[in-house]
Amino acid sequence: MTHQLVNAIETALGWSGPDQLGRGFARGNVGDPEVLSRILTPNKLLDIAMRRSLYRPQFRLFQDGKEVHPGEYFTDTVSPRGQSIPMVNMQRLGGLLREGATLIMDQLNTFDPTMEVACRALQWWSHERVQVNVYLTTNEASGFPLHWDDHDVVIVQLAGEKEWEVRNTSRPAPMYRDADPNTTPSEEGVWSGVMKPGDVMHIPRGFWHQATRNGSGSGYSLHATFGFTKRTGASWFTWMSDWCRREEIFRHDLDRSPGADTVALQEAAAEFVRKVSPADYLAAYEQQPFPTRDVPFVDIFGPLEGVVCTTHFRPEIELEGSVVRVTAAGRKILFSGEALPALELLLGGGPADLRAVEAAVGFEVTEIAETLVKEGLCAPLTPELFSGYTGLVTSRLF
Repeated sequence: MTHQLVNAIETALGWSGPDQLGRGFARGNVGDPEVLSRILTPNKLLDIAMRRSLYRPQFRLFQDGKEVHPGEYFTDTVSPRGQSIPMVNMQRLGGLLREGATLIMDQLNTFDPTMEVACRALQWWSHERVQVNVYLTTNEASGFPLHWDDHDVVIVQLAGEKEWEVRNTSRPAPMYRDADPNTTPSEEGVWSGVMKPGDVMHIPRGFWHQATRNGSGSGYSLHATFGFTKRTGASWFTWMSDWCRREEIFRHDLDRSPGADTVALQEAAAEFVRKVSPADYLAAYEQQPFPTRDVPFVDIFGPLEGVVCTTHFRPEIELEGSVVRVTAAGRKILFSGEALPALELLLGGGPADLRAVEAAVGFEVTEIAETLVKEGLCAPLTPELFSGYTGLVTSRLF
């Protein structure tokens, strides 16, 4: 999948792939203003808030550095049958934004197809899980105080301006669950300045930072924060604690008697660590099943006309003799070797019209596509999902 946002981030930061993710602070500019408005605008964000039932902590508002009580901008809409549905009161929200406030919407990729596709493209690129939080700050509202994140972030300034301060870490590689609370900010500055439209900033895990429009006067800022939760040595050990249950010796009760002989258990543990490498874990992580939220294919509504691959990570497609093996999302599916060219197109990450795929490969592909949808590797290409790719992902198959 070739996504314009991924290309823009690489261009801005001077990267050629994700290898520098988490390794050091970086900043630059995408140089392409058109991609910014295609990703998100303030009015589109407000439209999303208007049309959905949202509640904290996914949707929050801050003023003067403090969270605004949801009662100030939420209204319970009561249906004729007495069902209460929390909805944003857009008039009250507008008043708070005019006064100066920061609106935060977490995991916008769960609501908006454009952000859904962008996060999927970044996942295929980075081999890590990605989510996006969006921040709209108006007038002279302040942001969060100095803090650090337990994951790497790539910040894209979509519109307006915001002042930032970034400091170095005060604890190497801090974690959400850690042996040290890590509450004392570093005094070592890394960068301070104003993020303007098109600016991109990479802040590694543990770097202290804060952003504000305090003192900036009338105006606004809209930025998207893409969070990359990378795997750690602790993640590997956690995975091994589940994997080791396959070995009988680890399933037996521990002997509590004084002077109990644990040599065999300790030797088995050491051998297990040598046998199951971090690379094994990373490969297994990318292939584990994740829950999907795709629209199902129901044939009574009409034939399948287009699909798109929606796996969290790029599927593995391997030709073994006369058989093609597709591995993704906890599935291993075998196809005839003749299906290889169709599978490469259908699982390429871009929207694929089945008639266009058939014209490219020279044979009928409906059965293959239906199998991929049934197994959860692809989703039917609805107009709403297709809109998330338009203008951002190039596909010659639609």
